[in-house]
Amino acid sequence: MTLINIRNLGIVLGSPLFSKLNLVVNAGDRIGLVAANGRGKSTLFRCLAGVLEASEGEITKARGLTVGYVEQNVPARLFDLPFYAAVLEALSADQQESESWRVDVVLESLDVPEVLRQRPLKQLSGGWQRIAMLARVWVTEPDVLMLDEPTNHLDLGKIAMLEAWLNALPRDVPVIISSHDRAFLDAVTNRTLFLRAEQSQIFPLPYTQARAALDEADAADERRYQRDIRVAEQLRKQAAKLNNIGINSGSDLLVVKTKQLKQRADKLEVAAKPAHLERSAGAIRLANRGTHAKVLITLEDATVQTPDGTLLFKTGKQFVCQGDRIVLLGANGAGKTRLVSMLRKAIEQPETVQEGIKATPSLVLGYGDQALADLRDDETPMGTIIRRFDIGDQRARALLAGAGMTIELQARPVGQLSGGQKARLGMLILRLTNPNVYLLDEPTNHLDIDGQEALEGELMAHQASCLFVSHDRSFVRSVGNRFWLIDRKKLVEVDSPEGFFAEAARQN
Repeated sequence: MTLINIRNLGIVLGSPLFSKLNLVVNAGDRIGLVAANGRGKSTLFRCLAGVLEASEGEITKARGLTVGYVEQNVPARLFDLPFYAAVLEALSADQQESESWRVDVVLESLDVPEVLRQRPLKQLSGGWQRIAMLARVWVTEPDVLMLDEPTNHLDLGKIAMLEAWLNALPRDVPVIISSHDRAFLDAVTNRTLFLRAEQSQIFPLPYTQARAALDEADAADERRYQRDIRVAEQLRKQAAKLNNIGINSGSDLLVVKTKQLKQRADKLEVAAKPAHLERSAGAIRLANRGTHAKVLITLEDATVQTPDGTLLFKTGKQFVCQGDRIVLLGANGAGKTRLVSMLRKAIEQPETVQEGIKATPSLVLGYGDQALADLRDDETPMGTIIRRFDIGDQRARALLAGAGMTIELQARPVGQLSGGQKARLGMLILRLTNPNVYLLDEPTNHLDIDGQEALEGELMAHQASCLFVSHDRSFVRSVGNRFWLIDRKKLVEVDSPEGFFAEAARQN
């Protein structure tokens, strides 16, 4: 049953975000919406929700259809409301009076603990705020559900819970999900729409299979284009030869033939379309200055504890060696970020003795945290680079442009940049630091899929030594070659992250 029919839809905001988009949304569809940052995903959602008018084309919906749109951000007016009240407020006044039980049903289905339900949203983690926004929409019982980056700020346990919740929804309710989490898309979608400025592509497959089909389609388009261009060139060469013969012989027939060959070449060149080339949101490049040391960091039963002295875990004897790409696994609150902070301090402040941690003196650290806290909101990208590195204005501008920042963005306060733009600025800072060891806390936060793949490629190509924390299962599987797990207050090495991933899913 067709619920939404999109025909020749286009949006122009300065330049076309997408055009001639055709899509049919049927009952039971689970559609993954994929595009680079800033390429129109949220804009398309706003069109479907009826809050934005498209530049061209039309959207036809089944009579009486209601669309539930879960946006990325929490409206400021809700921050002071308790979790329960924020969800209840989404209902009409009559429903609040007589059907408040619906809130309890939704919160139970989303595993929201009782202790959180009366806590103001502003006191909750980003992950629980995201769950609250989902609950607000679902309690209204929409016919279609749209989720914009639903896994942002969620840990693995909550991601597993969300996957299970989505897969348990009534099969006739279509769900459209915009996400950069490849493993999540594979788990919950059965169709994938790659949104493009021209010739958006949709496949009846989850993300990974659809991406392979898309790459093959693009490769076939490129082969077809190159073949047509070669044929056109050959026709022009033939035409030139016949033209010379015709002129010398005075043959009218050859002159006509020459004209026909040129016309065929012209038609081929006009009809030939090059394969899609994705506009880069900005290059991600890293550096690795190298070191002669084989062992970079030694842990000798270091104690990791909370600020009030509560033991989180002990490390035992562990080594970080050159070429290691160690993934630090553990439940939220287990102490992952605490250990990363201790290692950072040991490298950057070697004069400060930390019992049980020894860093090789030649280490130069590349550090990135998930909040991008090292960036000042009131400073411009240009000012950030000039302050930190002695490279001159011209070089700084060129580097920022390569990272996807126009002259206008370079002069804008960092606080006004998008998450993706901030992430690329942070990656540029990492590159210019020219480290020989990386500590990365959720490095793929805010990066689109192209950015994630570029970061994976850079870490692998430079054989970078790194220790990182990540909830991105695809990134962990692609990059990690060693895995440390915080388990029962001990740090142990495991062969694979899959057991931890499976346990996180089982607990939810």
